[in-house]
Amino acid sequence: MYVCLCKGINDKAIHQAVVSGEINSMRDLRQQYGVASQCGCCKSCAKNILHEALEQRSHQPGKETQLPVAVCYT
Repeated sequence: MYVCLCKGINDKAIHQAVVSGEINSMRDLRQQYGVASQCGCCKSCAKNILHEALEQRSHQPGKETQLPVAVCYT
């Protein structure tokens, strides 16, 4: 399914980029693929697909995962 019509990015491309380790955040997705950088209509859908792909990657055996990092400025 196409996620970003402006840039021609589909859900499979996002999943592949996450599995390869190329994409780890919406910032990466926007910078490297241009998703949600033009009209912005795809932002919520892209975010959902990205989170789904990151979740799947974290459950694959033998794959390194990033630890959650919290920053408190109090």
